[in-house]
Amino acid sequence: MGSGVMGSQIGLVAALAGFDVHIYDVKQEPFDKAQQELLKRLDRRVEKGKLTKADKDAAWERITWTTSLDEAVGQTDYVIEAVVENVDIKRSLFEQIDGLAPAHAILATNSSTIVSSKIADATNRADKVCNFHFFNPALVMEMVEVVKGPHTSQETADLSMELAGALGKTPILLKKEISGFIANRILGKLMNEALYLYENDYATAEEIDLACTKALNHPIGPFALIDLTGLDIHYHVRKQRFEESGDESDRPARIIEEKVNKGELGRKTGKGFYSYT
Repeated sequence: MGSGVMGSQIGLVAALAGFDVHIYDVKQEPFDKAQQELLKRLDRRVEKGKLTKADKDAAWERITWTTSLDEAVGQTDYVIEAVVENVDIKRSLFEQIDGLAPAHAILATNSSTIVSSKIADATNRADKVCNFHFFNPALVMEMVEVVKGPHTSQETADLSMELAGALGKTPILLKKEISGFIANRILGKLMNEALYLYENDYATAEEIDLACTKALNHPIGPFALIDLTGLDIHYHVRKQRFEESGDESDRPARIIEEKVNKGELGRKTGKGFYSYT
């Protein structure tokens, strides 16, 4: 559900693993951009010998792009929602899906900020609702976090772990909910410190990134990572967490808010903490 960067890549991950996939969005326009990006990534894999052209074509044939919610979920076994980080929008969507998807279907959210207990009661199958969290870029990153809310059945958790393995991912199971889960909570502490050092003029974004990549051996620095995932995503995640906790330390950093207001969202707009031409 959702044909943005995460939704479209999750769909392709499933198609490459042999599953029939529907990628849904409310309108046709986002499909063109998503398809171009996915085909570019697939062609790159073929050029590097990581994928045969036959396998690429077969995976592409398994994907149906649709603006019909009924077509998307009417015969599905597992739904993965990857729409905007807004709990009201997610609840409305899950309520609609619940009325259309088969009774056995699991309804999962890819959100790492909004735990599924905030969504599950919008459905009549709370035991079949969980978080199923991929990392960006979903085609590359190996980890999936499966989160068992107080409403989630053990069967749903077990099937979700099994599916993650079938998709070629390495899953971990959180036995109870916590906003941000494991990886992003740890990463969030590093992000906070990086932003503090930057806003207080201790060093530039480039220098802080170099400290992380060259001294800590991280594959990418925190500012390059925010640019990659999108400053708007970072902003909305922190805003949601602040609204939940009321803790000032959870509030989006001033520099993030300024850049989002200027439309500097990272790679997707050509400028964030770095410029992309």
